[in-house]
Amino acid sequence: GDDSAGGGEGDPRRAGEWGEVECDEVERGRARQAWARKGRAGAIEEGGGGRRLAANARDGAGGGGGGGKAGMDAEELFWFDLNGFLVVRGALSEREVAGLNAAIDAHLPAARARDASALKNAAPESAMTASGSRVDMGGMLAWEEPAFRELLTQPTLTRYLTEILGKGFRLDHQPLVIVQSNDSEGFALHGGPLSGDDGVPQGRFNPQLQYRCVNGTPWTSLLAASVSLCDAESGDGGFCVLRGSHKLNFAVPSAVTHGLADKFQDHIHQPAVKKGDIILFSEATVHGALPWRPRQSGKERRLALLRFAPANMAYGRAYTDEWGSGVFERCTPAQRAVLQPPYAPRLERAVLSDAGEDGTTAYKRSEEKRAHDAHIFGTPYF
Repeated sequence: GDDSAGGGEGDPRRAGEWGEVECDEVERGRARQAWARKGRAGAIEEGGGGRRLAANARDGAGGGGGGGKAGMDAEELFWFDLNGFLVVRGALSEREVAGLNAAIDAHLPAARARDASALKNAAPESAMTASGSRVDMGGMLAWEEPAFRELLTQPTLTRYLTEILGKGFRLDHQPLVIVQSNDSEGFALHGGPLSGDDGVPQGRFNPQLQYRCVNGTPWTSLLAASVSLCDAESGDGGFCVLRGSHKLNFAVPSAVTHGLADKFQDHIHQPAVKKGDIILFSEATVHGALPWRPRQSGKERRLALLRFAPANMAYGRAYTDEWGSGVFERCTPAQRAVLQPPYAPRLERAVLSDAGEDGTTAYKRSEEKRAHDAHIFGTPYF
């Protein structure tokens, strides 16, 4: 469970090992207030920018692109907690998007279509099925091109990851690139805090996918970042979500899972995105994908999907294979910090610093405690 905020015997805030934590919380609060003031001023002073801010708020969206150190502002926290997702507008620059797309182009021959029936993500005759297949790509962390490794420490993205997952957040799944051409299938609704139409009796507690908000701090066991590498207008298809379902108390009915319920269209939401936007969503929020049928003929869908977890949690197991051959050798120290196995920050975990992309810092345990553990366990950490 999530007892990292407790005050027990081993809690570093009580023991005095982690004295900067209280200071961090105060600074985060001050930064959040400053960020909110800046957002309100921008809405008043910048005219068109203010209208975009208002439109973002209606869509459950946040502002990005600045790479600042402030945390999420009050409105962003409100929309994320309410809906279970947040669209961060303009999170990546045109240069960053171009670098990611160029890397995909260079490796596109290795992509694989999900043509086999066992690989289909949409049931036949459902609202998510289509004539074409989704195309998947992996292994980006080992590519010679650095663009995907750079996403691990991209300033705008890491600001949100730190706010929601805490310092020491970690990559949990191998990054995935999805490519789709016209009339390719979507993905049945999945995720959520209760088991759904997935072979497990419906309505059971799902400990792997949970969301909480405690004393104004959001937390989720698994957070996805869908990096938009193309524009997707409303109605084009792609990522869709049942807003607020991260707090549901009843299992999603099978007809809803497959888009066949009479009121499905009334409740499903497909946010419009531009290149460089990032959709952040808790995996506890029920989500899926509508078939890709863009209004602009021939438009290809592209996205990079990354999942992150709090420091001491794991769903995936790619870390047991060190993320693939040669990955660590290509990473900076900060990127390697995001690829660490799951364990608590207080056990001297390297975390991203505020000083720069290549800077990391670690919380320090006392020499006495380390020596004691080494004496009784034969290892420096319990």
